[in-house]
Amino acid sequence: MTPALNLTILAAGAAPAHLNPVKLFMDADIVVQLVMLGLLAASVWVWTIIVSFSVRVSAVRRADAAYEQGFWQAKDIEAYHNQNAASPAPTAKVAAAALGEWDRSVAAKAVDREGLRQRLAAAMGSVVEQESDQLGDRLNFLATVGSAAPFIGLFGTVWGIMNSFFQIGQQQNSSLAVVAPGISEALFATAIGLFAAIPAVIAYNRFSNAVNAFEARLQRFADRFHVTLSRELEAE
Repeated sequence: MTPALNLTILAAGAAPAHLNPVKLFMDADIVVQLVMLGLLAASVWVWTIIVSFSVRVSAVRRADAAYEQGFWQAKDIEAYHNQNAASPAPTAKVAAAALGEWDRSVAAKAVDREGLRQRLAAAMGSVVEQESDQLGDRLNFLATVGSAAPFIGLFGTVWGIMNSFFQIGQQQNSSLAVVAPGISEALFATAIGLFAAIPAVIAYNRFSNAVNAFEARLQRFADRFHVTLSRELEAE
């Protein structure tokens, strides 16, 4: 075996058997590294939102279910609400808005029934929108990452490929061994962008549906309570 052939075999044996993400990051251009770090930070924040939102939605659903079950079974709704005023259930806040408006209105000498119905609907509708907005306040970040991350990663890829072609010009060598490492590092930026974007898009679609369902449930509670108070108003 010739020395040249022996060196070739040793070099092939020393070559990595698979991609090393850490090495790809460390060998990348500073601009590509910054892109990767930004995308990784966005990915961490995306998963933080996913976990926290899932926990929050589960807690809200349990609190609402417990509050509503007792609410509609109670003989004295106002007394039940006073006993459970500290409940974290959004439905409790809707009920509080309605009962507060009811107490202020019926305390007047002359009760405008139609005006009271409108004020009750407005008071509860405002709380429904506020609670829905608070639940979905972080979803915009998921949408932003889902739409922007692939393009940010693509920017890093384009920059890395430009740098690879610059190295070709500098070294006067267009062999694959010269350009392949730089292109691999550049493509890794796009991979990280997709890694951040894919779960963000999936989570945004799923959580948007959850927020819409939450808002619809609150609105149904508000409508049902509005009907109950309207009957009470007609009975007076």
